[in-house]
Amino acid sequence: MKLPIYMDYHSTTPTDPRVLEAMLPFFSENFGNPASRQHHFGWIAEEAIESSRTTIAKTIGALPKEIIFTSGATESNNLAIKGAAEIYAQKGYHIITAATEHKAVLDSCKNLERRGFGITYLPVDKFGLISIEQLSEAITQKTILVSIMTANNEIGTIQDIAAIGKLCHDKNVLFHTDAAQAIGKIPIDVRNMNIDMMSVSGHKIYGPKGIGILFVRAANPKVKLMMQMDGGGHERGIRSGTPNVPSIVGIGKAMEIASLAFDEETSRLKSYRDKMWNSFQKNIEDISLNGHPEQRLVNNLNVNFHHVENSTLMMSMKDIAVSTGSACTTGDPEPSHVLKALKLPSDRLHSAIRFGLGRFSTEEEVDYVIDKVVKNVQKLREFSSAIKFKNQNTNVL
Repeated sequence: MKLPIYMDYHSTTPTDPRVLEAMLPFFSENFGNPASRQHHFGWIAEEAIESSRTTIAKTIGALPKEIIFTSGATESNNLAIKGAAEIYAQKGYHIITAATEHKAVLDSCKNLERRGFGITYLPVDKFGLISIEQLSEAITQKTILVSIMTANNEIGTIQDIAAIGKLCHDKNVLFHTDAAQAIGKIPIDVRNMNIDMMSVSGHKIYGPKGIGILFVRAANPKVKLMMQMDGGGHERGIRSGTPNVPSIVGIGKAMEIASLAFDEETSRLKSYRDKMWNSFQKNIEDISLNGHPEQRLVNNLNVNFHHVENSTLMMSMKDIAVSTGSACTTGDPEPSHVLKALKLPSDRLHSAIRFGLGRFSTEEEVDYVIDKVVKNVQKLREFSSAIKFKNQNTNVL
């Protein structure tokens, strides 16, 4: 076992060696621009892109022409939300999302709000689930889009996406979901789940950074989007820019591997996650789980270690990479907006640690982390009690 141990797989993942191997030829040997359709180099690049597009489509039940390549899930979210808002503005100016969404969705909605769109931010229950009934009540004649993430990046809660999508379709409203954390962890079929647009990120599924996809439904309903970047009209005129061929090949390979490894990987990660949670419960008093106890990602464990500052606990375990929340809200000292939405007591907002397991996690690493966390939580609580006792005695004197 090598130190430090990585348990922050929600923030990013290492590129799988098989993905890197597939990508390498397209940096130097097959370096052509796929838009150069007059010669061999362009043909090879275009063929690689279309092969990747076909592979990705197959893994999610889509058509190849419905796969749009972007720079990542953040761009995909922006393109889906702003692109739909702008092109369907004549129909209505109302969008619905949830209070626990990724910042790429929330900030896109706030941008539209400043431009005159009406945004409804649905609350969630104590487990992080939205209410289908509240969503139904929130939809009006002016609603054009609902955007609800498949699985939360902090607490792992999985929404009932199929039911949400069906409701949206019944009410003639487009449905977008950010599935960056869900791909490879739960089965996803865009047709069966009534999804009209879906965002995916390469670096969350052992692919390269800087590449993502946006699924855009081509029929029943046919989704139209206003492009957010003008240029050469690439990607069906939805997303201009010279395609990032190596990374497109990489995300295709990553999606293929995730599909093939799904059963083994999800089973193993669930066993590791459950082992950690059961061990924490057995050996540490006064802890609580954030998110749904069952309807959650197999690799996610978000725990409150009461009476211990999460930043202090992390500093005491410098050989373990974990986090207090989303890595995408850089430099923000405020407590997680997701935990706030759960209406946790103020002291619990600062005691949560997110453990993210992944493909290269081992049981030996899990055992090491369990032992380290148990010892350090107990040590920090003892130290805190000693300080408090000393201060009380000083006050008495």
